[in-house]
Amino acid sequence: MADKFAIITGASTGIGFELATLAAKDGYDILVVANEALIQSAAADFKQFGTDVAAVEADLSTIEGVDALLAATNGRKVDVLCANAGHGLGHGFLDQKVDDWRNVIDTNITGTLYLLQKVMPAMVAGNDGKVLVTGSVAGYIPGAFQAVYNGSKAFIDSFTEALRNEIKEADGVTLTTLMPGPVDTEFFDRADMNDTSVGTDPNKRDPADVAKDGWDALMSGKASVFSGFMTKVQGVLANVIPGSVLAEQHRKMAEPGSAKD
Repeated sequence: MADKFAIITGASTGIGFELATLAAKDGYDILVVANEALIQSAAADFKQFGTDVAAVEADLSTIEGVDALLAATNGRKVDVLCANAGHGLGHGFLDQKVDDWRNVIDTNITGTLYLLQKVMPAMVAGNDGKVLVTGSVAGYIPGAFQAVYNGSKAFIDSFTEALRNEIKEADGVTLTTLMPGPVDTEFFDRADMNDTSVGTDPNKRDPADVAKDGWDALMSGKASVFSGFMTKVQGVLANVIPGSVLAEQHRKMAEPGSAKD
């Protein structure tokens, strides 16, 4: 058993898989979770680095799912938490099913906040711990045809900034917000966005590179990090370009059928 322990959510694929890989490589025992059976095969891959690996299949959009994850810690002190689980949803809001958009909100916001509220008090009390939350540059952009997802990330980007301020007296605890742009993961397939310009863009970032940006920022205690130069440019410009213009630009990327021939 290692002397440090990390939890990584959404770890079956994509950014979460790469974060778990980095944690195991850095000598952390890890507890990984996802809402699909694939998390078990991912866990087998993480074991190659010689630390203890435990995996939980749980739906983090529910309180019960988060509680199942927490129970799997067996009361062990959490040194690092990577709250990465998230879910996207394409198409126009008025055409979406209630259960679908609620799942995005419950996964990206409710489950994330509940997990933070359960794990972070012990960190603050002991003045020791590191937390990485996966936000998105999408939170800076009104997301036409991806409105609920972008809105959920706007909440997360804002919430983590506020929470950082609330816990600032606990200077041994750091809270880092990772803000990627489009990443080459299963996200667009799961969000039913394979016929969109952004979904078919061949220049999406490698999840391993995004995870490395996030992990390095987490380890150095940075407040936030935009992953990739163009993502940082997007974040800066989003503060000066009118929202209506940003929404129209996003429409061109995310509207169904906008994929380039």
